[in-house]
Amino acid sequence: MGNISAFFDIDGTIYRNSLMIQHFKKLIKYEVIDPYIWHSSVKHTYDEWEKRYGDYEDYLEELADVYLKELKGVNKSNIEFIASQVINLNGDKVYKYSRTRIDWHRKEGHKIFFISGSPDFLVSKMAEKYGVTEFRGTTYVVDENNNFTGEIIKMWDSDNKQKTIDEFVEKYDVDLPNSFAYGDTQGDFSMLKMVGNPIAINPNKNLFNSIKNDPELSKKTQIIVERKDIVYKLNSDTEIIKGLYE
Repeated sequence: MGNISAFFDIDGTIYRNSLMIQHFKKLIKYEVIDPYIWHSSVKHTYDEWEKRYGDYEDYLEELADVYLKELKGVNKSNIEFIASQVINLNGDKVYKYSRTRIDWHRKEGHKIFFISGSPDFLVSKMAEKYGVTEFRGTTYVVDENNNFTGEIIKMWDSDNKQKTIDEFVEKYDVDLPNSFAYGDTQGDFSMLKMVGNPIAINPNKNLFNSIKNDPELSKKTQIIVERKDIVYKLNSDTEIIKGLYE
């Protein structure tokens, strides 16, 4: 028998926002990115989402494009300094349910993996904070002078997350039927399907519908919704089974 493991997405699953968004805001504060960029390229989409007219994924995708473009040519050492500040300020702003689960997996001696679409220089610091076994984030490629080239190796889609899990499964002899996965968007779908104990935390509509329309996955997936100081466990038919105070 192999090792029971837990695979966690970060943004929206552990952390209550997006690490990349917080880093973007800090880069503006330190004038690494011109504040005008926010108002000219991102603010409108953000305002539409905040009023719940627009879609969060559209806002995040637009911001990610701007973020990548603006980081080209910037030295990684400067970025990592600001990344450390982001984790120091935001690393504890996590869902109570997720924090409890990480603690439980650690006490049980399970392997813990963070797999996130956020930049690797943010994911690495979050992984260090929570003492996980190993991590993967979106790789921001640097040149021989340690400056960002504008190229990335993404980790936010379902296919790449599955490939990463395959690597971890082989490397750590993971017992998938008895392991756990935690995610919140469609990019986590394959990760949830691979394990015996999938858990969707505050899933978006696309992920929820994918789970609901998959006969095998809908039977075994726990759907967790955390609001204020209460955690609800739902089923794929959207019935509230019970509320759990954490």
